[in-house]
Amino acid sequence: MEAEVEVGVLVGFVILYISCSLYLMHNPLVLHKKKRLAFYSRHISHRGGAGERIENTIEAFTHAVNVGTEMLELDCHLTLDGYVVVCHDQNLKRQTGFDVDISMVNFKDLPLYRERMEVTFSVGQYSTGQDRRITLLEDVFKKFPQMPINIEVKQNNDLLIQKVASLVKKYDRDGITVWASDDSRIMAKCRKQNPFMPYSFTVRRGILLLALFYTGLLPFCPLGESLLQFYLPSVINSGYNPEEDLLKRRLVVSLIGKLTMRKSLFKHLVKRGMQVQLFVCNTEQDIAEAFAVGATGVMSDYPSFLSDYLQKHPAV
Repeated sequence: MEAEVEVGVLVGFVILYISCSLYLMHNPLVLHKKKRLAFYSRHISHRGGAGERIENTIEAFTHAVNVGTEMLELDCHLTLDGYVVVCHDQNLKRQTGFDVDISMVNFKDLPLYRERMEVTFSVGQYSTGQDRRITLLEDVFKKFPQMPINIEVKQNNDLLIQKVASLVKKYDRDGITVWASDDSRIMAKCRKQNPFMPYSFTVRRGILLLALFYTGLLPFCPLGESLLQFYLPSVINSGYNPEEDLLKRRLVVSLIGKLTMRKSLFKHLVKRGMQVQLFVCNTEQDIAEAFAVGATGVMSDYPSFLSDYLQKHPAV
């Protein structure tokens, strides 16, 4: 009899837990204050629109802004003489033909980008442009003072992080500049240098987010992040060929898609005031799939193409 009572209590507790979790999943503001970002970006230009102009150049950023982008995505590195430059790779061979790290070259001696550069997420497609110079982050801030910018910090470099944070403060961009990094250690340093900037999930935090979601604990947990930025899994091994052997396996990519592309998860985050941005969507099918699963924004290498899509589909 006593055992039956204990089982009954346990079953009752489980039912109560599931009921509370489901209710709060749909009504998260009962426990959490809604985040209020200073921007809302459906249209994000990856590396400034790497498919239509040479990536990460002032020309690319200008073109993207002119055709209607609502956020620029870029990457930063530090030169030998301490300048923060906008460039995706630490080693310049892919982009310039010179096998040298940015950190080993003074700013004035940086080589020009290639005249034609393959688009990473559209294999076999190339971009060109008149501007082939590696630009300063400060020049981007000067030219686009009101444009939201997502900065991915790839290196665990204290001086780089300090200088990026100082530039953000100098140009009064705290609310419209996003910290992004895959690495939680880097993100911790970024947040320490400028805690007023919104920031995105790292890989480790993203895995934790999924664990909380699947255990039903997510509605009870506070989240400091303001953006979830993640691959649209279907672009892997389609437009984008990953270097990681594991991601070359179709079954693995399919499993990642089933685990991560959960509309109920995205809807919950959006209700809490977060933005969900999926990348890198370079075809109409990719864009449609991203919005269908609940993305609030799409990151693309083709800003003109994305603008055309949004004009034709204003309801997404």
